[in-house]
Order: sequence, then structure tokens, then C-alpha cells
Amino acid sequence: MNLNNRRKFFKKVIAGLVSFSIAPKIASEASTLEIKKRAEVPYFTNGFKIAEVDSNTTMLWTRLCSQAEPNPVRHERIDKVFRHPIDFDENQEVNKMDGAVGGAEGMVRALVKDERGGTVFTSDWEETLPANDYTAKIPIKDLKSGHAYQIILEAKKRGSNEVNIEKGSFSTAPGKNDKVPVVLTTSTCQYFWSFDEKTRGFHTYDSMAKLKPDFFVHTGDYIYYDKPGPLAKNFEKARHKWHAMNGWPSLRDFFKNVPIYMIKDDHDLLKDDAYRGKGPYGDLTFQDGVKLWYENVPIEDKPYRTVRWGKDLQFWMVEGREYRSPNDMEDGNEKSIWGKEQIDWFTKSVDESDATFKLLFTATPVVGPDRDGKKDNHANSNFKHEGAWLRRYLSAKKNMFVVNGDRHWQYVSKDLETGLMEFGSGPVSDFHVQGWDAEDVRPEHQYLNLIGGFLSIEVDRKLGKPKISFKHRDVYGKEMHEESFIG
Repeated sequence: MNLNNRRKFFKKVIAGLVSFSIAPKIASEASTLEIKKRAEVPYFTNGFKIAEVDSNTTMLWTRLCSQAEPNPVRHERIDKVFRHPIDFDENQEVNKMDGAVGGAEGMVRALVKDERGGTVFTSDWEETLPANDYTAKIPIKDLKSGHAYQIILEAKKRGSNEVNIEKGSFSTAPGKNDKVPVVLTTSTCQYFWSFDEKTRGFHTYDSMAKLKPDFFVHTGDYIYYDKPGPLAKNFEKARHKWHAMNGWPSLRDFFKNVPIYMIKDDHDLLKDDAYRGKGPYGDLTFQDGVKLWYENVPIEDKPYRTVRWGKDLQFWMVEGREYRSPNDMEDGNEKSIWGKEQIDWFTKSVDESDATFKLLFTATPVVGPDRDGKKDNHANSNFKHEGAWLRRYLSAKKNMFVVNGDRHWQYVSKDLETGLMEFGSGPVSDFHVQGWDAEDVRPEHQYLNLIGGFLSIEVDRKLGKPKISFKHRDVYGKEMHEESFIG
């Protein structure tokens, strides 16, 4: 079965995959009423993530929960950008807040089955504890490249034989010489209260799911510590932000079948324009933010990394917060967003790559244009030296493009000096759009649209020639603009 057929097969039948035999009684096969009566069975209310997929490994993340559904949304919202909640009591108990999901101590393990239904991997039981907010990370190794797999997660209380299960699917990356098509999606900037629908969450995730992408890259600001409902000025409220976001059904359903790679930015680390030494935010320090990030994001090693996806695609994800210089430092050769270690790794790995197309995913812009008041990215004068070097370096690499987050509008820009192309996906929701004037079309702009949604990227071979297409889409998945290039 080829890669396309495997993908179609698993995405169509995942809800009814072939059953397997296990000794304990499975709680999720019982009625909802029966499940609610079984207080000893943990729930997967925050879903799970299949992350960091490459040709033979992946990392699973989940959080065991004490309630079957998140707290409902009770507050109305203001009728302007970001949709902050009205009359929200910042001092109420966190477990009573809209979207709250209590954690549960328990045990969780993963089973991995191949396309024939045979179990190829069974993890040890991992314990979920309060110290790590009841989360667990499960590394999976020794998989085959370009293969489709089913994931089965089991959860139980310690000492119990009664389990709850959750299922998903994914495919590993093809080998570096395999000429196979790939579809991926990317978006950025999502605030809980900018939701589209109060019971499901964001339209963008349901729209992306219809494309059946091979993977998804989130380019930062997955949550917002420094926006109300609540303002996350301590550990408990910061953790709540992750619980509430991961509790949206649109996200939970999407991540069951689409692997994710996550990049952090300022708002899901501490506060606006965060860097080491700028904090704290209330009682929350920069180091607290780093701990919380790795608690909720399934990364095993460095936050900067690269993934090869067949003959025609390699992509890089960089870290822009942990190693950066202070914003108020005088600009010059020593001022950096990435830091020397990361720059050395990046240039070496890019120079060695023979992939047809190369994508740099970054939380912040490299080309822009950006607002005059911003100071935290390579498109700003604050980091002019490193920005100029980076644009020259990237533009000298054939078929290399930048895909960025952080900006709350969709755009395609071509650097006037180097010709480097940059694609800003825009935010997840229309309610999150702000910061640019629709009439302010600059010479760099190839496309500009003040809407939310996402960017889909397709790599394929047409008549034997490799082609990459960048398609901006609205929150419903409607195509708004396309740029294509032949390798």
C-alpha cells in the first residue's frame, strides 16, 4: 500500500478501526452514564498529541483528567478584537473557570499497530502526577519510514484493571530519497476567548482536518498568558490556559490524526516580547514559563530541530526566545535572536541539505514588513544586523522559503533587496485579526488580507518536476491566494 493510500485508509476508517483484544473492560465502550459513574477511570479530556514525527520515531503527549468534559463557557464576550470575557472574576477558583479541566493521577500507556493490525510497540505504564500537571510523554522508536500506524492510548487508576481508551493515527516521514507528495498546514496566534463556536472552538482546525494533512506546524502563541480570562500570573492559572485550549473538541479531534510540531513565542512563555531577564509576569518567572512549555509540548531535546520529509522537502523550526539578547541591547554583531549555537547548527544543516525545497518555520517575521513600534523580530530595526545577514543567507539557498507566525494578518512578502519570500499564515480566528491597515499595501506585499485562517503547503511532482504550492485559506478552508514554484 503506497503512502497516499495508507493516509486515505487511516483517515477514513479511524473511527471504526479493527477492534483488538484486551483483558480489562474498556470504559469508553460503555454508555456515557456508565462512564460518569466510574470515578476511578481517568479521562482524555485534554486529548493527546502525536508529535515530532520523523522517519522512525515520534513522541506522544497526553494529560489524564478527572472530568469527562471541560467546564462550559459561561461568560459573554466584548464585541471587538480578541473578544475578552465580560465581568470575568480573575480571583475565582481556577477549577470553576470557563474551560477548566481537572487533572487526575493515574497510569497511561501507548500501543502502536501497523496497517495490518499487528502491535509493533507497547510502552511501559507511565504515571501521571501533580508535579507535572498529570501529563505524560511517551517516546516511540524503531518505526518504519513512510508507514501508517494506529495509536491506542490506555488510561487507568493505579491498582485498577478498568481502562479508558483513545485512538488515533499517523504516518511516519518517508525516506530522504522517496519522491512522495506531502500536504501540511500551519497557523499561529490563538486565544481561548477568540473562539468561533462556544462548544467546539475554532473553525480553522475543522477546516484543516478536511485536507487530511500529513502534519501541522504551530508557529507560536498557542496560548496567551497575558490576556484576561484569566491573566496567568501564577503557575495554576498558567496551567489552566493549556487545559482550556487543549479541551476544545476541534483541537482534540484534529490532533488524533494529524501530527504536530510546536514552536513557542512570547505569549505562551511569559508575556509580550518576552526574553530571559525581562520577567516576571506577576509571580510567573521566565524559567517557570520554560518549565510549563516543556510540560505541555512533546519535545525531547533541543527546541530547534529539522525534519526531512522525502526527497523534496526539509523543514527547520527555530527557537526565538530562550537564546535571544535583550530588546534594549544596542544593535550590532553580538545582538541575536537565535544565539551562536543555534545559528551554527542551522547554517550547517541547511548547507548539508539536498532537499528540493527548504522551509524555515519561525515564530516571528524575517522579511515583514512589520509595524514601526515592534522591536522583537528580524524585520525590525532592533535586530537589523542579524536580520540583514539572515535574509542574505536564506535568499542564497535555492528554493528556500520562510513561513512565520506572530502577525495577526495573512500576507506574502518578497524582500526588495534579496528576493526572499515569506508567508505569514495569519491567526487561527477572524476575531484575532488586528495590527495592520488593509489599505497599507507595501511594495513587498504579494498578498495582504486581514483575515484569520491558515496556510496549506503542498509538495508534489507534476510531469516529473517537483512543485511547491502555498495556499492561504480562510477559517472555513476557502482558498484566498496561491503562490507556486517549480523546483
